[in-house]
This record gives sequence, C-alpha cells and structure tokens, in this order.
Amino acid sequence: MALSFGRLTTPSSSDYRTVPPHSEVAIAIGAVGIVIAAAAALLSLMAADSLQSGSGDPAQLLAIGFGLNTLALVTLKAGIAVALIGILVRLWLRIESVKVALAALRPQEHGDGRALGEAETEYGPATTTEDTPGTLAIHKMARTMWLPMLVMGSMLVGAGVVTAVIWSNNIGTETGLGAAGWTQGLQFLGEGLVLAGISLLLGSILASLREGGGEVQSSLGLRVTTLRMPSTAKMFIVLMAAGLVVSMTQFVLYLYTLTFETAHQVAIWWAWLGPLRELGLALLLSGIVLALAAIATVLGFQFSRIRSIIATGE
Repeated sequence: MALSFGRLTTPSSSDYRTVPPHSEVAIAIGAVGIVIAAAAALLSLMAADSLQSGSGDPAQLLAIGFGLNTLALVTLKAGIAVALIGILVRLWLRIESVKVALAALRPQEHGDGRALGEAETEYGPATTTEDTPGTLAIHKMARTMWLPMLVMGSMLVGAGVVTAVIWSNNIGTETGLGAAGWTQGLQFLGEGLVLAGISLLLGSILASLREGGGEVQSSLGLRVTTLRMPSTAKMFIVLMAAGLVVSMTQFVLYLYTLTFETAHQVAIWWAWLGPLRELGLALLLSGIVLALAAIATVLGFQFSRIRSIIATGE
C-alpha cells in the first residue's frame, strides 16, 4: 500500500479493514507541539518575573519565546497534516471496499439509456458522464504541491527559530533588529505555507472523493453522476490564494523595513505588519473551514448516490 501525492494504490491482497498508524503519529506530533508551547509560556512567565524583579533582560526571553511559540503552532499543524494523510489512506481503502460491497447489494437489473448532461440534486448541480470524469487542474495542483508546501513551511519556521536565538543574543543592536525582522517574516511565511499545505491536502481529499465516487459507479457499469464543484470549494480556492499572497507580501515588507535608517521608522511599519501577517493566516484558516464544508457536501451527495444505486440499480 502506497500513498503518492494524494492517490492511494492498493494491491489486490489489501485488507480493507487495515487501520493505518497515522492517528497515533499525529497525536504524538501534537504532544510535542504542546510541550514546545508550554516551554514558550514558561519563558514568558520568566520574562514577566524578570521585569518585575528588575533582574536580567526579559527581551531575550521574549525573543526566544516568540520563536518557540510559532514553532509550537506549526508542530501542531503538522500533526493535523499527518491526520489528514491518514484520512486519504483510509478513503481509498474504503473506496475499494465499497466497489466490492455495492456489486453484491445492488439489483442485478438496472436501467440504462439515461441522457448524458446536467442533473439537479439536493446537494447542487451535477453532471452525468459515460465514465469517471477527468481530474481537475486544481486537484492535480493539490496532489502535487501539498508535500512541498509542508516541507518548505516547516523549514522556514525552523530557520526563524535560529534567527530568534540571534535576536535574543543581540537585543538593542542593529544585528538584533535585523534578526527580529527576519524571525517575524520567516516564521509567518512558514506558517502560511504549512496552512497552504493543509489546504491542499483537503483539496486532495476532495479530488479523491470525486475520482473515487466516479470509479465506484463506473465499476458497476453505471453512468457516472458527479457533483459539480460546490460554491464553498470555489471560495476555498480564492481564500487560500489570497492568504498565500498576504503571507508572501508580509515577508517581503519585513525585509524592506530592514533598509530603513532609524528604528522609529521600523517600529511604525511593524505596528501594522503584525496585523497584516495575522490576516494572511486568517484567510488561510477561513479557506480551510470552507474546504471542510465542501467535503461535507460531497460526502452527503455520495451517500445519497449510494442509496439510489442500491434501491434502483441506477
């Protein structure tokens, strides 16, 4: 059994009751993220105590805590990504098992001669074709890009942790200011890419539902009814693209502020760059919400289609 960028291929001897280990791995990664977050929180408490007692430099602790806090969030998102990969694996296992089960359940005689074209369903407009519809361009991109996005995002966040250490060791200097700009730009671009990777994984799940549903119907000798892309899926694509653009823009602008001559000029720009980078993450997260809504719609349509096949053979 192998997963290749969103498509699972299973040998004929596969046991469809197999439970992949992705859930356990995702939980372990999530636990690591919580530990890192706890360490960042501890550093913040130590900084507050240092500020109250007047001993030490709380800015150093806060700089390292900033880097660790983002690392913790991205680690937790990596756990989400692993869980989604597990869903993809199980999805294709279930598709193969449904092919076998429906062949035994549906009536032996079924209607034919249905006209090809459009159809209206309770879940939205659908199309009817002779065979499994071709893969959409956006689905091909999702299957190709989710892993590179996750890898690149994680690497950038890791680089941001390194610059955070440099920042903490050079507080109040030009080097420290530059490291602070690199830390913020790198880590939030990295987090944006990780969220984009998760978004593309959800896109891969939508692609697999579309393709797998077509394969099930085609394997039964039926014409294939496929739900058209829901409006929630279209808005998901728009929000994902917008979030990525904002994440890349904030990175470029953080680097641009490092060319300023005074720290006062830098502080003015950073005052609004902080909310801007959060806006990029918010757009990506909003897209993920819509992707999950689209998955729910497609699943509802496919369950309805299965009931129809069992009841009427069509």
